[in-house]
Amino acid sequence: MFYGAVVWDPWLIVSQIVCLQCLYYLTLGLFMSILVGTRVSRMSLVYFFDFSALTISTGIGWCVISSFLLSAIAGAGYILYLIERAKKCLDFSATLYIIHLFICIVYGGWPSSFTWWIVNGTCLAVMALLGEWLCIRRELREIPITRYRSIV
Repeated sequence: MFYGAVVWDPWLIVSQIVCLQCLYYLTLGLFMSILVGTRVSRMSLVYFFDFSALTISTGIGWCVISSFLLSAIAGAGYILYLIERAKKCLDFSATLYIIHLFICIVYGGWPSSFTWWIVNGTCLAVMALLGEWLCIRRELREIPITRYRSIV
């Protein structure tokens, strides 16, 4: 696909959103199991979707925050390979965190913790800006042109 051609393909956009969301939660689960799972007796969805788990007053809370930040960094890498366009990074990052907000509202109610908003806002900024930076680096690479000499 040429980058200059703008094609409206809603199925592509929806599939990219679903794929990015699934990869984000798989990565978050991996980091949660490594950082939080070793410190608690039983892992549950509370650490993923309940705003009370994001706290700076406990060691487990810091591990949950670290898991979210590491997942945002990994999400920037996923954006590089799934989305491939710098101008779309903020859109897809914001969509991911808006969907996460809706899931959190359904699971545990409106997030009333100031820490939850700071962590998720920071993660959104990290994912969007790092993804944009990575995509710009890829877009600005030189196109290798090889010249073949014909052997006569």
